[in-house]
Amino acid sequence: MNRSLTVNQLFESHAEKLALEWIAGRAGRERGIQFTLDAGGRRDYAEMPLVGHLNLIQPSRIQVLGSTELRYLESLGKNSYHDTLAMLFDESPAFVIVADGAMPTEELRQRAEQTSIALFSSCLSSDKLIEHLRYYLTEVLAESRTLHGVFMEVRGLGVLLTGESGVGKSELALELVTRGHRLIADDAPEFSRVAPDIIRGSCPELLQGFLEVRGLGVLNIRAMYGDSAIKKDKNLRLIVHLKPSDDDDVRNIDRLVGSQLNEMVLDVAIPQVILPVAPGRDLALLIEAAVRNHILRLSGYDAAQDFIERQKNFFI
Repeated sequence: MNRSLTVNQLFESHAEKLALEWIAGRAGRERGIQFTLDAGGRRDYAEMPLVGHLNLIQPSRIQVLGSTELRYLESLGKNSYHDTLAMLFDESPAFVIVADGAMPTEELRQRAEQTSIALFSSCLSSDKLIEHLRYYLTEVLAESRTLHGVFMEVRGLGVLLTGESGVGKSELALELVTRGHRLIADDAPEFSRVAPDIIRGSCPELLQGFLEVRGLGVLNIRAMYGDSAIKKDKNLRLIVHLKPSDDDDVRNIDRLVGSQLNEMVLDVAIPQVILPVAPGRDLALLIEAAVRNHILRLSGYDAAQDFIERQKNFFI
């Protein structure tokens, strides 16, 4: 799913923060702002940038005219100046911002009105505007997907607990919270692809801070354990899939290396561990161990490979 945003929505939410003044082109207020999509409907990272300084060769969806760009335009001859402005608006940007406290020229205003493209001005620097808009729009417009499970922060790592209904995800999440880890989202965490290889998970506003536990109902984790027990969002780094110990997939897990799988989330491979569930197993302890082991793997250490090498050296 790709989220949408209109020029008017952005202006209403950021006019004060970015010191935006709407100069001309109000007819373009419903113009959509979005990433360039490929044939499969995914964000095309190689195509049109979302926001940037004036560029007529690879134009951005949002064109920012800072003091450098304005001096360049002023240095052009009359015909070249008109041609450059025509090229700028012919590319149909979502909107144009004149930054650094400069006042848009009359011709800029006229072009904006004629093409129904919003023209803003701001006293902020062009670099600051671009930095803020890139961050905000990447978050808002990122491809997103809702997954069933409980999303936790365990030892600083974003971990998604998955499994069939009734397998014990919420109870495990509650135990992890009591051990000092943090809840991000229960039941329906939302995941967004904020960069080519980064998936960020968060909680829908309606569900923030709540955890449903069978037999206890809905618990307010923030009220019970304090603000430190809740985390707003986190990058997804590991998936732990809970399965009953009598499941065929569990029986086939290699006892030396465990389960080393990848789950594709928004076209990004996320490491997955299958954890057998059985009476008497301390799942919270096993989750912590799985996270510690994954952190070691990220640093380049593989315990199974180390063990194999030790065996080889022992028998030499």
